[in-house]
Amino acid sequence: MMFFAHPSILGRAALFLFSAALCGWFASAVSAAPVQGYVMAIQMTPAVCMLDAQSSKKRKCLEGYSLNISGLFPETMQVDCKTSSSAALSPLQAKVVARVMPDEAARVQLWYAIGGCVPMNASQYFRTVINYAEQLKIPAELTTPETKKMQIDTLRSQFLRLNATLPSTAIKFNCSAFHGNSILTELKLCYKTNGQYKACPVTVENNCPNSFTIKGSY
Repeated sequence: MMFFAHPSILGRAALFLFSAALCGWFASAVSAAPVQGYVMAIQMTPAVCMLDAQSSKKRKCLEGYSLNISGLFPETMQVDCKTSSSAALSPLQAKVVARVMPDEAARVQLWYAIGGCVPMNASQYFRTVINYAEQLKIPAELTTPETKKMQIDTLRSQFLRLNATLPSTAIKFNCSAFHGNSILTELKLCYKTNGQYKACPVTVENNCPNSFTIKGSY
């Protein structure tokens, strides 16, 4: 399945958002810090909601999301990436972004934390997040109601089969321990600055064992 359930709706919104964002691209790109790539972090929402009491109160948990994007993080040597620039989005763009990043407060906090290290304004950055999410195809096992065991090699192979340009070195899996079991909590995908997949840097690692549990969606 695609990350988005209704790509036709997304497509109409995306065309408008891309046109609106393009105007400010060159001015922002001149002054922003250079990056070597990006790492997109995708949370397994049912698992995160089960493991974190604070997260369980957020919209992504209350409304039963299967997946959500926690951020697109720049690969940079710069230590302080904070920005005071506006995180405001148009109502249309905010609605589209909410489909993969449902908690507005978390979205705003993310921008203030990393916006100083990306060559974009907030609208362009979240447009990039949407582009990456739209292109990624997700195995059905990650969005089903049933909780199941899975081998890491099997899940990786499914991602590679669904996404022809994705190399095996561009995706990493993170797990957390729960009652003696390893629970898949996060995927990380690595990109070049032009949006193509690339091998993840050494700082982005797998910590899942060969077999783990995928928490079903409620």
